[in-house]
Amino acid sequence: MTSAEETAAVRVHDLWKSFGQQTAVAGIELALPAGRFIGLVGPNGAGKTTTLSMVTGLLRPDQGTVHVAGHDVWADPAEVKARIGVLPEGLRLFERLSGHELLAYTGRLRGLPGAEVDKRADQLLDVLDLAGARNKLVVDYSTGMRKKIGLAAALLHNPEVLFLDEPFEGVDPVSAQTIRGVLERYTRSGATVVFSSHVMELVESLCDWVAVMASGRIRAQGPLPDVRGDSASLQEAFLKLVGANDRTEGGTLDWLGSKPTPQAPPAHQAPPADQATPAHQAPPAIEARGPGQSPESATPSQPTKRTHP
Repeated sequence: MTSAEETAAVRVHDLWKSFGQQTAVAGIELALPAGRFIGLVGPNGAGKTTTLSMVTGLLRPDQGTVHVAGHDVWADPAEVKARIGVLPEGLRLFERLSGHELLAYTGRLRGLPGAEVDKRADQLLDVLDLAGARNKLVVDYSTGMRKKIGLAAALLHNPEVLFLDEPFEGVDPVSAQTIRGVLERYTRSGATVVFSSHVMELVESLCDWVAVMASGRIRAQGPLPDVRGDSASLQEAFLKLVGANDRTEGGTLDWLGSKPTPQAPPAHQAPPADQATPAHQAPPAIEARGPGQSPESATPSQPTKRTHP
């Protein structure tokens, strides 16, 4: 092994995954260094979630290998899963347990002693500002609270590498700041965080190492300053890398937001000669009818013919 391979927390080689005719991940290569805060960034549909699912053993690849902490994910899954924590997007939790019961159950599944589980659970609940909701059922947790209890469960066994898929999605600013503080403390201890996001400002403020993904391929990877290059921001560099920087803001929607121009009424035109209304028209003749005679039975009056003797 080279020195780079020995210090890599995650190594991915020639990883492929297709769903029917759609190729989600197309032969990517990754070497994620240990002890870093790493961002896997890309637009929606880039293949980030599929990649993380394969790296963490949740989805089997069509081809390729993944090593985490020196162990093959598919050849030695138990060793890998003992060394990683995972907070996937749309995490399903045991909702009829309280927050504290969920952590106690998770820790015991991990093989930790009961007393140690209870101590760590109490500390995590306190740091993540969930101590007041320790006995509340998870089904009644808000989105931010569910993210935090999921993070607590992923950290409970003190993993070497933590994988997070969109950890700040749908989280309020207060909860996001709490999660951020816990993750920064975790990486300072020498552990590795790998998280996916499409929010460049967040990645730029948190991460020191970045991999850019688009259309199932890795477009760039390395320390944040190297990936950003001469661009003013990671957002600008990202748009160049994925080929979206030349798109116009409005495109062809020139009608959008514009006020309609008032149209003048059509000019008056004389009707055709055969449809012209005569200037004067005599009123219709009044039909003569006798008393009690209906209009239908009336006949026009005839002049009286006088006879001479």
